[in-house]
Amino acid sequence: MEERGMIRLYEYWRSSSSYRVRIGLNLLGLAYESVQIDLAGGQQSTAENLARNPQGIVPTLEIEGLRLTQSLAILEYLDEQYAAGWLPGNARDRARVRAIAMAIAMEIQPVCNLRVAKDAVSASGGTYSLESWMRDHIGPGLAAVETMLDHPQTGRFCHGDAVSLADICLLPQVYNARRWGVDMNQFTQISRIEAEMLALDAVRMAHPDTYTLA
Repeated sequence: MEERGMIRLYEYWRSSSSYRVRIGLNLLGLAYESVQIDLAGGQQSTAENLARNPQGIVPTLEIEGLRLTQSLAILEYLDEQYAAGWLPGNARDRARVRAIAMAIAMEIQPVCNLRVAKDAVSASGGTYSLESWMRDHIGPGLAAVETMLDHPQTGRFCHGDAVSLADICLLPQVYNARRWGVDMNQFTQISRIEAEMLALDAVRMAHPDTYTLA
């Protein structure tokens, strides 16, 4: 591990979880070194990556002498350590923000993880293509989130008028939805929040398309 002053993110440019952490680091103005772990090439399963992340996944964040894994845990660490304000001050509102974040990170994403999706498509005997699997699972998942956003506490962003953990999780999933051809016209709240997020320079700089061209 590097010295305490170095922030290093082991990630993959198209990974949703990595994208979340990039958004968080950028919003905080924290400079970091990106080390790409090529998921398409199987680099996540190398002994070197397993030594830093026993699950053989990304991201892994090295910061302040720590080695952190799991994007939501990383984001909550950054929120607490740097007073980011991504979680509201009272328990009721924190529960709402976490529920939206988890509906994405723990319900939609695991089923649409590329390894899981490929295994499901292979086992389907031709019933599913990769594209149809993604659309059939991302679409209903986002429909549920859209309903969750039909709430008096939804403001400019998922909860009120400041970026929260929910927004940081939502944007990468919208990127995946568009990538796999999900009709986003049906999700007016989500599309509006996407536009609000992408209007922020720090967030836009974390986008996979912008990021890979940087």
